[in-house]
Amino acid sequence: MKKLINDPADVVPESVEGFVQAHADIVTSSGDPESLFVARAGGAVSGKVGLVSGGGSGHEPLHAGYVGVGMLDAAVPGAVFTSPTPDPILAATQAADGGAGVLHIVKNYTGDVLNFETAAELADAEDIAVKAVVVNDDVAVEDSLYTAGRRGVGGTVMVEKIAGAAAERGDDLDTVLAIATHVNDNVRSMGVALTACTVPHAGKPSFDLPEDEIEIGIGIHGEPGRRRIKAAPADEITDMLLDPVIDDLGLSSGEQVLLFVNGMGGTPSSELYIVYRHARARLEALGATVARSLVGNYITSLEMQGASITVLRLDDETTRLWDAPVHTAALRWGV
Repeated sequence: MKKLINDPADVVPESVEGFVQAHADIVTSSGDPESLFVARAGGAVSGKVGLVSGGGSGHEPLHAGYVGVGMLDAAVPGAVFTSPTPDPILAATQAADGGAGVLHIVKNYTGDVLNFETAAELADAEDIAVKAVVVNDDVAVEDSLYTAGRRGVGGTVMVEKIAGAAAERGDDLDTVLAIATHVNDNVRSMGVALTACTVPHAGKPSFDLPEDEIEIGIGIHGEPGRRRIKAAPADEITDMLLDPVIDDLGLSSGEQVLLFVNGMGGTPSSELYIVYRHARARLEALGATVARSLVGNYITSLEMQGASITVLRLDDETTRLWDAPVHTAALRWGV
């Protein structure tokens, strides 16, 4: 294992410390290794619905990279590929509460769901209104090693951005929840792994993938996908990812979409754009309009080589909210 780390046990706190130092105009942190979270600089905004997300580390910039104006108010990083416990989630919820309630945005992994539910119950005992949306956009499998139902993957970025814009414009908690749910209902994703990744405390690849094979439908923690196949040209792989997304979304001619091609951490941008090029051509051949795009490493799996494709069905409101100003470490426009 070759990584730019010191002690594997210190990877998350040291990374968060550096992240906060580098983006001190946007974020701050709890500073407590036992209850670690990243929060919006300046504290909770009075009268605004707070947005909190989180999960195991190793998927950067998700989630801390999306804390800031127009997106999240706090993010809770667990150990690498490990759900955060209820205590830091509660602390982040308290820090994000501006008196209008808090929305938890939770990826559908069993540990995340249970720990966010416990934190919400603890917050309720302190008279903080908390509601949650569970993101489950992955069409690859119904159940995996970590989930009951579909996994939450690339669509999480769409939910956080669009719900964050709704909260920023002053929508109440029920409205922000409804918008987040609407996005989740209209977004689908699927990924591919070309190589495995290595969790620092494990010191070896998280799964075995022969040099001449790829895994279609992989999860962001290395969970099994739909099938393993021999390596193939980019356009063929893109079709294998996009076809199930289109089918599950029920996409038809005349619709507008956001096309998001995401890198898993170790894939060059040049390769992501090759995937984007073919995916866009396929969508346009279907009669859909690619009205918005996002390409890059936005929800990763450490240094895994691979990519995922996410398609979000757009309407006038979700397009306006996507376009609304955002100022975070990982997404910035309009401000």
